[in-house]
Amino acid sequence: MKGSGSVDDRARSLLVETLYTQPASLAIGAANGIISSVIAAWISGNRAIAIIAAILTAVAVARIAFSVRQARMHPLEYSRRLEILYELGAFTYAALIGLVAALCIWFHVDGQVQVMTVAVALCYGTGIAARNAGRPIIAIGQLFLAQVPVIIALLSIGSLTYIFLAITVALLLPAMTSISLNVFKVLRKSIIAAETSARLADKMQALARTDVVTGLANRAGLNHQLVEKQMALCDPHKLALFWLDLDRFKEVNDTLGHPVGDRVLAEVAVRLRDQAPPGATIARFGGDEFIIVCELPTRFESERLAGAILEDLGRPFRVTGERLEVGCSMGIALMPDDGADIDRLMQAADLALYHAKINGRNQASFFDPSMTRDLVRRKEIEAELRNALQQDELSIFFQPIVDLETGRIRTFEALVRWFHPIKGEMRPDEFIPVAEETGVIITLGNWIATQAARACAQWPEDVTVAVNLSPLQIKAPGAALGILNALKEANLDPRRLELEVTESLFLEDNDNTGRFIEELSAKGIRFALDDFGTGYSSLGYINKFPFKKIKVDRSFVSGPNVGRKSDAIIRAVAEMGSTLEMEIVAEGLETIEQVQAVKEAGCTLGQGYYFSRAVPDHLAAMLLAQEREEDPRRRVAG
Repeated sequence: MKGSGSVDDRARSLLVETLYTQPASLAIGAANGIISSVIAAWISGNRAIAIIAAILTAVAVARIAFSVRQARMHPLEYSRRLEILYELGAFTYAALIGLVAALCIWFHVDGQVQVMTVAVALCYGTGIAARNAGRPIIAIGQLFLAQVPVIIALLSIGSLTYIFLAITVALLLPAMTSISLNVFKVLRKSIIAAETSARLADKMQALARTDVVTGLANRAGLNHQLVEKQMALCDPHKLALFWLDLDRFKEVNDTLGHPVGDRVLAEVAVRLRDQAPPGATIARFGGDEFIIVCELPTRFESERLAGAILEDLGRPFRVTGERLEVGCSMGIALMPDDGADIDRLMQAADLALYHAKINGRNQASFFDPSMTRDLVRRKEIEAELRNALQQDELSIFFQPIVDLETGRIRTFEALVRWFHPIKGEMRPDEFIPVAEETGVIITLGNWIATQAARACAQWPEDVTVAVNLSPLQIKAPGAALGILNALKEANLDPRRLELEVTESLFLEDNDNTGRFIEELSAKGIRFALDDFGTGYSSLGYINKFPFKKIKVDRSFVSGPNVGRKSDAIIRAVAEMGSTLEMEIVAEGLETIEQVQAVKEAGCTLGQGYYFSRAVPDHLAAMLLAQEREEDPRRRVAG
């Protein structure tokens, strides 16, 4: 039978363990043999029986002493050696028991002594046949060694009574052999069932702790390993926890499907195994998050490993012919530096990961205590911002975008302002990032679009309004519907709305972005590319999407690096805009000299403090009214 060798080995080990962990049963059997043989030697006065009794006593005492000694140890580690020792002792003892009974018969010792010694031999042989059935060779061997000498002695006397008794004892041999083999079969089946159950339990436990997609540990497996690693941590080593979040994995699932996404996750697992040091625990924490836990001697080793992982995951993936770039953000925490227990260590790594993502992604961030204060501050801003939306603490200001040729206001850019009742004015660069991180930006963006459309509806029809859109807002379900509802509610012509998007939107380009722009462009809404020149500028964006306006970032106009190169860049962009029949807006204009420079470079529109700061809607209406009263033919900067 398949696996019979291992089953027999297990039975043998169980037998040896039982023998040596229960010396009391061995002592009882030995005592019976010693007492009966000593009585036989004493009553018979036979020298041969006395010698055999002495040897039997020595063997029995040695077996008991050795059994007591081994009971305090772990016999399974030495099962084969102990089995051999047991076989030698058992066979010797059984043979001596049988020999004492046979000599008592042969030398015609007192009848009561013969009955006693034969009974001991028969009881020992039959009893041991069941007790040691786990190893049939031992059980049957002891049975024969204890009873064959008795059979031979009975037959040698030749009397009718002894012959009948010899036949009876002889018939006992196959009967007890059959019992021993049957007991062995039952024991063997029980062992097979127990081992099968144990294997299934181990398999179920392994499955419960393993992620099916990557083959790495899952959360349950990670928790188990974390406890073990914490207990095994020795000074001065540190337990380093690396928490990874894939940066662009959602796009893979959305555009190529979950099967491709699973293959990317499996490849990530392979790369993490290649980079992780021996003995490290690698787990898929859920979704596109992974955790590596390992013992490292210094913080420097943690930095080196983090750099190697970032570099490896930054390499393109090849899946079903697709070239995919994913990358990851990583938070790192060390025990005991950043946390004295597992929970605190994971909280620290999670915070570090959060900061790595908000600082630009595709980077590693080590935990710092200041991160806790920043998180508290961001949570506070989030709660207050949600309340501000409900309590009408937010307002929209409008900054004019002016035609550099005529000086007339062509567009107002809508800018959100937050006047906190206690803290005063809150800077946009303080609460907008929090709104984007928490998802509040979707509600906030729709509110801004609605307020801007309402204000624009009160202006002359030749004036438009520009609204900035966050990439998160665009990717939200029903994003286009939210914009169209704002126009419908304000009864504003879609052609009077401009939506400004930044180049960062296209770093994670997907079908949703394209559909959003196409759907709204078809309704007449115009799109402008904001902050051009500061990100991964690509003419591919301009060629692919229907932009009507490009806004040159203020750093080319009023930044510290303004000079011949920035002027050349502005001229190149303006010339491109003229060729493509696109408006070019120069941002950040603060002086007449800057206005003249960008106008000469070919920019058609300007925006900045030179013309006006952002003002409330009633002042925006006033600026338009004053402008209509003045000479419409006036020029800007001559």
